[in-house]
Amino acid sequence: MSKPDNTDLPAGFAALVGRPNVGKSTLLNALLGQKVSIATRKPQTTRHRILGIHQRDDAQIIYVDTPGLHEGGRTAMNRYLNDAAGSALGDVDAVVMLTEAGRWTAADDRVLQRLEGTRAPVIAAINKVDRIRDKNQLLPEIAQVDQRRDFAAVVPVSAQKADNLDTLEAAIIAQLPSGPALFPRDQVTDRGESFMAAELVREQLTIMLGDELPYASTVEIEAFEQEGRLRRIAAIIWVERSGQRRIMIGEGGSRIKQIGAQARHEMERLFDARVYLKLWVKVREGWSDDARMLQALGYTQHQ
Repeated sequence: MSKPDNTDLPAGFAALVGRPNVGKSTLLNALLGQKVSIATRKPQTTRHRILGIHQRDDAQIIYVDTPGLHEGGRTAMNRYLNDAAGSALGDVDAVVMLTEAGRWTAADDRVLQRLEGTRAPVIAAINKVDRIRDKNQLLPEIAQVDQRRDFAAVVPVSAQKADNLDTLEAAIIAQLPSGPALFPRDQVTDRGESFMAAELVREQLTIMLGDELPYASTVEIEAFEQEGRLRRIAAIIWVERSGQRRIMIGEGGSRIKQIGAQARHEMERLFDARVYLKLWVKVREGWSDDARMLQALGYTQHQ
């Protein structure tokens, strides 16, 4: 990996915040042009703070993808998610608050309240505008959002279609300080392949079992070996009850094989390498409400 570039240019951090399932991870991947954050239609897919570094010729934007800000706090996991989202606001140069076109909710109001003490300028990004057939409705939508606080800018976008992202980035760059690049110019994220492997397994769990096991599972990488263009990966999927283990394995192991096959396909595409993936499903009662277990499984504040 190369060293950071010493040439002065706009370089800084922009936090992506919003209610759960508003499209933050999809937006981050679209801005970077590649996958660094898993994205599904299920709320609370993102559990960790993830940096995505957009290396533009004219700027370096370090996006901070966060778990969705939500009501709750009933379990240690709930509290971790809210703390991880809230802590990302402390040292950023800009905040992008993502909302959904035509659907402002009480959860959006709560996010707005959390931003009241934020010193960084806040940009509103109205997502999913591709779903609005009559584009004449966009102007009143922008006006309504603009009235809710003194935003630095209000930008309609479609993360799914990658529409109007240049306008959003121009608004972000206008808020960044000028200086040397903060990361090497070939770096795209602060996360390594082992972390991404665990996330890609968890993504498939969420996609295939989201209705049956929404938040009762997590993934731990037990072994990660690299041999040239081959990755040998062993992962444990932790669930909280034996009944959940049976659901995840499926009849004759059919479901866990399907999960593993799809996760392996995603890893090979991301790592540009062959992957040998082995999965086990184990029970650890109450892992999501045990702070020590969460820490052992990688859910720590700096992450």
